[in-house]
Amino acid sequence: MTTETLDPMERLLAERACERLIVEFVRRLDLGDPGSVADLFTPDGVWEWPHGDRRVEGRDALRRYFGSRPEDRLSRRMSTNILVTVDSASEATATSYFATYRVDGHTGGMVPPVLPANVGHYEDTFQKVGGTWLLAGRVTFLPFGGETVRLGRPDRP
Repeated sequence: MTTETLDPMERLLAERACERLIVEFVRRLDLGDPGSVADLFTPDGVWEWPHGDRRVEGRDALRRYFGSRPEDRLSRRMSTNILVTVDSASEATATSYFATYRVDGHTGGMVPPVLPANVGHYEDTFQKVGGTWLLAGRVTFLPFGGETVRLGRPDRP
C-alpha cells in the first residue's frame, strides 16, 4: 500500500498516533517514570546524537539510559512544530522542535528562571508493530546546548 492509496482517516489516525508518541516521550521524562520512555520504542529502537557520536540501541539500553536520570533533576520540555509524514500503513517520519529547561539539585518548590539547557529538533522514524505505532529511531540535533545548571552553587541560582 502506497501513501496515495492510504485511506484519509487511516492517514489521520497514523499522524495523530505519531504526534502522541512525541508528546508522551517528553511527558514521561518530565512528569512520569523516565525509564518507561523505552516502552515507546520498538524492541530494537535507537536514540542517537550525531554530535558526539552518542547512540543508545535497544529497549534494555534505552531503559537503563533514561532510568539513570538524576533523582534531583527538574526538567520541562517544550515540543512544537510537529510535522508527521506517513510513508505507508506501517511507516512514518516526523520532525519536531524542542526546548529543554533543566536543573539538577532540585529539592522542591519553584526555581528561578533559567535559560534552556538545549534547543534543537528531533528527526523520528516510526513503525506500526502489532497495530501500535512506536518510535523506531530518534535522532537529536542540538544547535544550541549547554551545561545543566546545578542549584545551590554560589555562581548559580
